Amino acid sequence: MKSLFNPRRLSALALAGVLTVGATSALAQNTNPIRIGAVAPKTGALAGGAAVTFWPNVALWQEEVNSQGGLLMADGARRPIQIIEYDDRTDPSETIRSVQRLATNDRADFILAPYSTGLALAAAPLFDRLGYPMINVSAITDQTDTLVARYDGVFFTLGKTSPLAEGVAQLMAQLRAEGKAGSRVAMVNVGDAFGIELAQAARRVFEAEGFNLVYTTSYPPTIQDVSPIINSAMAANPDIFVAFSYPPDTFALTEQAQIQGMKVDAFYTAVATPFPSYAARFGDSINGVFGVGGVNPADPRFQAYAEAHQRVTNTHPDYWASAVTYASFEVLAQAIEGVGSVDRAAVTQYIKDNSFDTVMGEWTFENQQISDYWTVGQWQNGQFYGIGGTAPNMPGAAQPIASPDW
Repeated sequence: MKSLFNPRRLSALALAGVLTVGATSALAQNTNPIRIGAVAPKTGALAGGAAVTFWPNVALWQEEVNSQGGLLMADGARRPIQIIEYDDRTDPSETIRSVQRLATNDRADFILAPYSTGLALAAAPLFDRLGYPMINVSAITDQTDTLVARYDGVFFTLGKTSPLAEGVAQLMAQLRAEGKAGSRVAMVNVGDAFGIELAQAARRVFEAEGFNLVYTTSYPPTIQDVSPIINSAMAANPDIFVAFSYPPDTFALTEQAQIQGMKVDAFYTAVATPFPSYAARFGDSINGVFGVGGVNPADPRFQAYAEAHQRVTNTHPDYWASAVTYASFEVLAQAIEGVGSVDRAAVTQYIKDNSFDTVMGEWTFENQQISDYWTVGQWQNGQFYGIGGTAPNMPGAAQPIASPDW
């Protein structure tokens, strides 16, 4: 199954939308489904992020695969996919219990990688022991080389910590060289694996680039009031504000920065900055805000994917991990079809040995990792554009504009 969002296949999308209901119901009655487990927060601190990036893509993937009759097996039959969902409540122990339940009680053929760095890394040993391929999206860590050496079936698609931190620091160095930013940096981070690793990596790069870290702090993922953080950051008189944040604190930090009138040359927050709900909440006031990741909104693949996402889920995808999440599901589907069965060991090896046609373009895993990805983007006139990435001259990269004047 090639990507449904290849520009050459756009006409098929409209037909798929017409055929979905009838084809899916008929296949469900006559074909043994491929059972796919999905574990991610529906409650807890990370539920908001999963509700944007993970769960809608699960629904879209099921709809698009089943509208085509399912996945093609070696015997010529097509098998639809059936999603079995569990809420891990943003609790690593519950993530592990749910994965175990899917494998032993539900007899899932495959299990999608959990949402978030901490939850995914907690579950990685279990995926390995149970023999499930694990195509991670939201797990971002500098431990990827160690993890792929340890776990045969673990893959990473969204990048490592250091390149994301380097992307931010190097962009700020570029702005400083152009006379658009000063050298005083206030840097804060959420106190879990994601935020801690990013802050540690960014500190090294900022210091190497000659920046002065005038304020740093870490805060718990469950933080309710971020006003003291913004107060302390402003008291340090920074030129640049950087927050390696998760969705709740990304919204809260932005709101408090606006309320308190934070004046900086560059304002950066991390996860949720590329969310459509972020733009819906703050409107034109975020024009110029920097954030993690990005996409090329003009890419026909992304546009077709966004259209299907809106049609099926009644929501717009985010401008970073949503399309990557869907691409990871496409990899799994194409590997199952390539093998022609649900043999997990064979599917894992197929992922290692082949290239994949995805909404993100052609993917080939090198050392079980995707090496080219966006690291930093910016809101510009209602869309979140990728500014820079790990590869030079990323297609569709935009030039940075001035940060908002609050």
